[in-house]
This record gives sequence, C-alpha cells and structure tokens, in this order.
Amino acid sequence: MFLIEWGFWKMATESSASRNAAYAQRSLPDERSDSNVSDVGLDISFKSASEHPHTRGPIYAFNETYFDMRCGGSEEKRGLITLMTLGGVAPTIYAWAQLTHGFLVFNISALPEFNIPIILLNTLALLIGAGLTYLYLRYGFHLTRLELFTSRHLLIRFNRKTQQVHLHRPTYCGGIVTFPWRETGSTSTYQEDDPLSLGTRLGLVWHPSRTGLPHMEMAFIGKQGQGGSELRDEWEFIRRYMEEGPHAVPRPRLSTQLPSPIQAFSAQFE
Repeated sequence: MFLIEWGFWKMATESSASRNAAYAQRSLPDERSDSNVSDVGLDISFKSASEHPHTRGPIYAFNETYFDMRCGGSEEKRGLITLMTLGGVAPTIYAWAQLTHGFLVFNISALPEFNIPIILLNTLALLIGAGLTYLYLRYGFHLTRLELFTSRHLLIRFNRKTQQVHLHRPTYCGGIVTFPWRETGSTSTYQEDDPLSLGTRLGLVWHPSRTGLPHMEMAFIGKQGQGGSELRDEWEFIRRYMEEGPHAVPRPRLSTQLPSPIQAFSAQFE
C-alpha cells in the first residue's frame, strides 16, 4: 500500500531532533534509536530454515539471473483510500453543488426582486464549498492520490548473479535502492517464532550497523502467512535460490505485470 510505504519512509527519515521532540512531548524515552541491533531483533542467518522451500508469490519474473516478487506492507488494505475518498469527498462535493444550484435557481426565479437572506445563504454555501475543496486539495489530495484507482504493486528483485537485492519503490517512498544479499536479515528464521507470524508477511531488514545508512530499511514481501512455517518456507525458497540457484527450488507460477483488477484486489482475499 503506497500510503503505508510513504508513512514508513517518513518515519525512517525523520530527523533526530524532531523525533526527540515528539517523544519529549509525551514524556517517553526515545526507543526508536537505530544504533542498537537488538532493538529490531536483527539476526542474519543463512542456515536452512525449512525442509520445504516454497513461495506463494506473487512472482512476476523467474530465471537464472533474478526473480521479482511483490513487495509492500498492508497490501490487503489497498483500495480503502479510494472507497473513503469516493464515499466522503464525492458526496460532499455533490451536496454542495446541489445546494448552491438550488439557491441560484431560487434567486434567478425571484428576479428582478432580491431576497437578501437567500443571497447571503447562497454566498455562504459557495464559501463553505470552496473552503472544503481547498482544504482537500491542499492537505488531503497528496495522500489520497497515492492509492486512488491504482493496481500498481511495489517489487523486490533478488539477483543471484550479483548477489544483490533491489527494492523498487517510488521516489516519495525511498526510491530504488540496492543492498548486498549477505546483509539481509529475515523476521522468520526460527520455529519458536511461528505463533507470532499469523497474518503477517515475511519481513526483510537492513540495519544501519551493516548498511552504513542513517536509517533502517525494511520490506514486507509476498502474501500474509497463516502460520510461521509458511514464512519460513518462503524465506528458505529465497535463500536457496540466492545461495544454490533456481534448480534448488520448485519453479513458481508467474503472475502478470499487466494492469488487472484480479491482481489489484488479490491481497484482499488472502
């Protein structure tokens, strides 16, 4: 979901001064420091995590050199912004237009006489409608436009030839960034963590202590898991592909990259 990714990026790149000020206002210690690896539970391990490597996709490309996978947090919530906008902004604009039109018709029908209260009401309706439209265009449109009528998905590419991982994101979500495969941490490595993974996606983490960046990077990939074992199978699929090659994993079914309502709403039915 582009709005969620935009929010993650804003949080990751927030300055230390503004972060400390926000925590000071709530009288809380700043627990979001990126300097401590244990804060995020980062554990980079490339040992086998599962005996059943499997990915539930969606996979958009798979060959000897790389494979592309769907990336992005809260994919199941995409479309809500469109519905909220259509259900809130559109009826408001329609009601304003109808009310203003009614006042104008009443005024015109009363000519050449003038009804001062009706003229004032008509002016007030115009000002209120124009004000609401301005507030939405000024403060709301740049958020709702991230999700309105879109079937796009973020992508992550695993290149086994170069041993690199590429995050493909819009510039306002961090842009395209490349990380070494060997600096990639996974949130689904140990079997004892399986109960915590219900309804979540496989998370990949790149910590500043390893990347040298001033902020932590994280990507949520694939579908929601119905249990930690599914996420470990997915991680094992990625690990074996990158470590051993495409012959070490079952060939996945490929999904289309063309605009499709089925692809756009597939995450809602996971």
